Amino acid sequence: MPSRKYADGEVVMGRWPGSVLYYEVQVTSYDDVAHLYTVKYKDGTELALKESDIRSQSSFKHRKSQSSSSSPSRRSSSRSRSRSRSPGRPAKGRRRSASQSREHKDDKKKTIQETSLALVVVVLFKPSENNTKRYNGEPESTEKNDTSCVILEQKLKPDLEVKRVLEQYSLRSRKDDKKKEEIYSEKKTLVAVKPIEKVPTKTKELEFGGRIGTFMLLFLLPATVCYLLLMCKQDDPSLLNVPPLPALESLWEGRVFGVFLLWFFLQAVFYLLPIGKVVEGLPLSNGRKLQYRINGFYAFIFTAAAIGALLYFQFELHYLYDHFMQFAVSAAVFSLALSIYLYIRSLKAPEEELAPGGNSGYFIYDFFTGHELNPRIGNFDLKYFCELRPGLIGWVVINLAMLLAEMKIHNLSVPSLSMILVNGFQLLYVVDALWNEEAVLTTMDITHDGFGFMLAFGDLVWVPFVYSLQAFYLVGHPTTITWPVAAAITVLNCVGYYIFRSANSQKNNFRRNPADPKLANLKFIPTATGKGLLVTGWWGFVRHPNYLGDIIMALAWSLPCGFNHILPYFYVIYFICLLVHREARDEHHCKQKYGLAWERYCQRVPYRIFPYIY
Repeated sequence: MPSRKYADGEVVMGRWPGSVLYYEVQVTSYDDVAHLYTVKYKDGTELALKESDIRSQSSFKHRKSQSSSSSPSRRSSSRSRSRSRSPGRPAKGRRRSASQSREHKDDKKKTIQETSLALVVVVLFKPSENNTKRYNGEPESTEKNDTSCVILEQKLKPDLEVKRVLEQYSLRSRKDDKKKEEIYSEKKTLVAVKPIEKVPTKTKELEFGGRIGTFMLLFLLPATVCYLLLMCKQDDPSLLNVPPLPALESLWEGRVFGVFLLWFFLQAVFYLLPIGKVVEGLPLSNGRKLQYRINGFYAFIFTAAAIGALLYFQFELHYLYDHFMQFAVSAAVFSLALSIYLYIRSLKAPEEELAPGGNSGYFIYDFFTGHELNPRIGNFDLKYFCELRPGLIGWVVINLAMLLAEMKIHNLSVPSLSMILVNGFQLLYVVDALWNEEAVLTTMDITHDGFGFMLAFGDLVWVPFVYSLQAFYLVGHPTTITWPVAAAITVLNCVGYYIFRSANSQKNNFRRNPADPKLANLKFIPTATGKGLLVTGWWGFVRHPNYLGDIIMALAWSLPCGFNHILPYFYVIYFICLLVHREARDEHHCKQKYGLAWERYCQRVPYRIFPYIY
């Protein structure tokens, strides 16, 4: 296997595909299988080039200095001087023939055209003097606000003038043949428009422990759910008191699985209703934008009406509590079947539709992380639907079932204060997510992760059956709290919610429209990709303020359960581990994407999640 010639991070000269022009680029990675270098241009465009299309800067500059001595203008002057000393040259005052005069005019016109073309190329493609900064996304000025858009327009005016000159004056002779005309047209197109096609590459850096880690998670995640639910059923749910394994036949009931299927397809019907606005997601790797219908809040209202109707007709909702483990098993079986279907259909998906993090070529890893980025049946987006609908709304329904079960089991006329707090806090969280449904389109789950077992199991099993653990715990282990304690916990939850919502709103509004006058007070660091990194507001406080708000709310959800057992605090412990891991993934991707601009942002905002701690 030939060794690579250029190292990652090295600034070299790369030939633009289909042309003879070389530009300064930075090597970002190397594919050992295809023997291709992935390079980044100044405008953020990434392409895969062969080694033969790359040259070192020193050799390119040396060639340039040699070629400059034989530039069109010098060649023309050299030819004119040699003709003036030629013995066959007519005397100065001697009259030329008509054909000689025309030839001399044509030579002079070609000389002018060649000189103009050389000047235009120098103006358009003049190398930057500080290339290492611009390649890695480091801006010439550290911070900018929205007034930078005006400055950018002023800087683009000279380029627009050059473009106007190119369109006004033709740079080829009328007597050129058709082949030269086609070559010139192709070069002109390359100058005017740069393609954004990106050669798909295999996933090199495996997450979640690679193939072995993802294989173990396939069994560990379902086992964890079953263990937690069995622990909550015990009178003493301490860690040392391991629950007995239930009989296999008690874990499955066809009627329960039918109810789960009915719930899933009911939410699918609500998703397909032609209500709510249709918005576009973020651009994909091929530049295309998918459309999404935003009607999650309407689906929640219709679900609430359906549940209300069931309660009116005296349907006992605590059936969920009595068969809670069987519902969890049914959801796990369905998510596994869905994951198998998703992987099989992803084998026929085009390369540009595969997930950047789930295209490793290893079956177990791609099956777990998700091979296809946005699997759709017509306009029905499977990943987007499962992200917020069946599991998130089902979480609220399960909490309500636990509240009714507590009242029935303990003969209460009203639910306990602890149960009211847990239901109220988590209801606020779900309603907020559905009301701001459009914000999910900018999250890593939608833009980066494929739809495989990880998200299918997480959306359909982990969210509804683990996130409702506090309510499930309170049914069998009632906890009494005083009103002052309840008030303090409520204040804590409100603080976390305020940080979570305001931080997410700042980020989403800035991503959607950075030029919004309402965001004029926000400062940001521009990057080579065209996006900005906020350094004021919540995002100037810590790098992930939304994670900080999430963790504070998770703690507030667990506190109403008291301190007798650690089991109700599993959620907040797990959530801290999850967000720390996700933050590490974010850091890695952002460093690769933004380069030195991200390093400058980290210097400006040193704390990741917890201020002055982490």
